[in-house]
Amino acid sequence: MLGRRLAIRLANCPLCLSTPSASSSRSASTSSRPSSIPHPVIDLSHVLASPEIVKRNLLERKFPLDGRVVDDMRRMELEAVGLRRELQAARERRNAVSNAPKGDLKAREEGKAVKKLLKELEPRLASLTKTIQSLALQLPNSTHPHAPVGSEDNAKIVKTIGPEIQSPSPAANPSRDHLHLSSPSNLAWTDFPSSSLTTGSSWPLLLNEAALLELALTNYSMSVALSHGFTPALTPDVIRSDVSERCGFRPRDGDAQQTYFLSDGESTSSLCLAGTAEIPLVAMSAAQTLRQDQLPLKHVALGRAFRAEAGARGADSRGLYRVHQFSKVEMVVVCAEDESDRLLEELRAIQEEILSGLGLSLRVLDMPTEELGASAHRKYDIEAWMPGRGKWGELSSASNCTDYQSRRLGIRYRPSSTSPIARTSVEDLDIPAPTVCEATAASPSRSTAPASPSPKLAYAHTLNGTAAAIPRLIVALLENGAVLEEVTERVLRVRLPEVLKPFWLGKGTNMRIEWVPTGEALARS
Repeated sequence: MLGRRLAIRLANCPLCLSTPSASSSRSASTSSRPSSIPHPVIDLSHVLASPEIVKRNLLERKFPLDGRVVDDMRRMELEAVGLRRELQAARERRNAVSNAPKGDLKAREEGKAVKKLLKELEPRLASLTKTIQSLALQLPNSTHPHAPVGSEDNAKIVKTIGPEIQSPSPAANPSRDHLHLSSPSNLAWTDFPSSSLTTGSSWPLLLNEAALLELALTNYSMSVALSHGFTPALTPDVIRSDVSERCGFRPRDGDAQQTYFLSDGESTSSLCLAGTAEIPLVAMSAAQTLRQDQLPLKHVALGRAFRAEAGARGADSRGLYRVHQFSKVEMVVVCAEDESDRLLEELRAIQEEILSGLGLSLRVLDMPTEELGASAHRKYDIEAWMPGRGKWGELSSASNCTDYQSRRLGIRYRPSSTSPIARTSVEDLDIPAPTVCEATAASPSRSTAPASPSPKLAYAHTLNGTAAAIPRLIVALLENGAVLEEVTERVLRVRLPEVLKPFWLGKGTNMRIEWVPTGEALARS
């Protein structure tokens, strides 16, 4: 039974991961795989040194966290510093008293007083540390200095690809609306009445050529990713909710919920349906310490994405554009921190390669602060013109999450001896232990230090990028490629890009498909 929650808990349940099979990218791991994920280690140096910048980041993102929390964290950290000093002094005094002669009554009395003081101070510090950690986990990532500030309207157009769209953009064309074109009375590519009866609204059912189109798009996008060195994967669609939250997926937009939680009929379990294959792909590296020469790790996976918030955004929820379940091919990269900016551009280039082969009018956007998820430092979107909707629609996104996810999942690496990153390693952080949230537990994934000097550990950076979000691609291809009969406006055939033909099943049986040569616009002028 599926159960919904309006807010994601700060779960304490760790993820238990089995040791993966050996592969060329992982066989040389520097340590055996632990059975659980260590506690998050959050770097709060920016909170202590530049609180106004942190507050401005919350404000510019419209992040649902009061800026006064930053002041609370700084105040609590100062209190924690004082408690640690008191504890250190008390422990030193306890050690001194314990060495006094047994007959020293004064020392025995002082020992009792010190023991009582320790019993008072230790729980106070532990509670304060836990509160600081809870607040630290709610903070979003920092924002790239070049990211535009504001709402979606402030997105910066980086480039356009494919046929130009007249300016101003033309109005919506009802005859090209994908719901009309794909309906049972027209192409019969979708059957929303049936899926609504069996499951509910916004759960799509694809039929005929639409089902074949999904398979073709999936394999086409996967093939392009593989050609760029990505390792294929098929990930679970059910994940631990704790792992989802560590990756930055939590409710946004007030009361709009994002996640479907599993239930045993009596209580909500620690499992939920994945909103994207990004989560299990990133978690593959959780609690691992890698060598820099093993990086970057690149994986691409086909997964089912489950989004509970579909239906909360008005007209954008019609038909296939925003649904509760859809197929998505996702790329994830784990890399050294000085490589993430370059690899974000590489991810975007792969997305452009995939989408530019489809003959659509595209634009690449540098997304503004209010459109960044909690984990994203910088994000690019690629949109396609959808004439039935009369507007641009997002097809893919690529994000650099820097060390936001790796600090929460314990993904670390040992920089090479020549890497400049070694100077900002985990062990070199000049931050009190409770501030970086290390006081609650030791990190079980830390490798034993070698006898000879070597670079200290650093946290990896993670990136993600959509290779293909199937329903929106179908919307764009159908609304641009449908050839209509002039009088009845019924669909005669659908023009599809020839790059999909090698991946099309049932060859020779689909008379309603017209294959468009690569480089030719899908929409007829």
